[in-house]
Amino acid sequence: MPGSRSVLLDLDGTLIDSRPGIAASTLAALRALGHSPDEAFDITPFIGPPLEDVLRVLLRTYDDDRLDEAVSAYRQHYGDSGYLGSELYPGIGEALEDMRQAGLRIYMATSKREVFARRIAEHLNLAGYFDGIYGSVPGGALNHKPELLAHVLSERNLIASEALMVGDRRHDIVGAHAVRMRGLGVLWGYGSRDELETAGADHLVERTADLARTVLSMLGR
Repeated sequence: MPGSRSVLLDLDGTLIDSRPGIAASTLAALRALGHSPDEAFDITPFIGPPLEDVLRVLLRTYDDDRLDEAVSAYRQHYGDSGYLGSELYPGIGEALEDMRQAGLRIYMATSKREVFARRIAEHLNLAGYFDGIYGSVPGGALNHKPELLAHVLSERNLIASEALMVGDRRHDIVGAHAVRMRGLGVLWGYGSRDELETAGADHLVERTADLARTVLSMLGR
């Protein structure tokens, strides 16, 4: 049926380079708990998984188990200013436009809090491309990609075999396969080719300029 094919897109590392804002908010959270993190700390390997999982690992290095306080401090900083530290990858706007013109239904599916994802989409003038924006919510029910993707498929009445998940980390690929969707890995984000291949990505794309064509090809359009 026309318009039935759908693409679900991760946010961090797929549509935007959000590293500066995430790094600033992570450092602010650790400082709020009384720690003195290295200002040169590289957050890159930690971008992608749910926030709680990331902060749990970082707190462990300080022998600190105050996860809830760290998450709260992070979100306070991120909501105030961290979310502004995001830039659209060159070519993403054109790719979204091409997919929209081809008649695809386009959804955002991110482990980031949905309220922040929406704020970023508005800030970067992306919101109009999406039929729906989905992210994690209070309570933790949608923190992980399999649960989040299952929720999108169910709420939007999408057919998994006619949908494609696009992301830059293994969590995106594994999450897609868990709900019987295919997973397209992008190589301009925070995950490596090896990570995505090991996760079983159905295809990889190296350049944003090739994203729309690759998505359309995989969805048979």
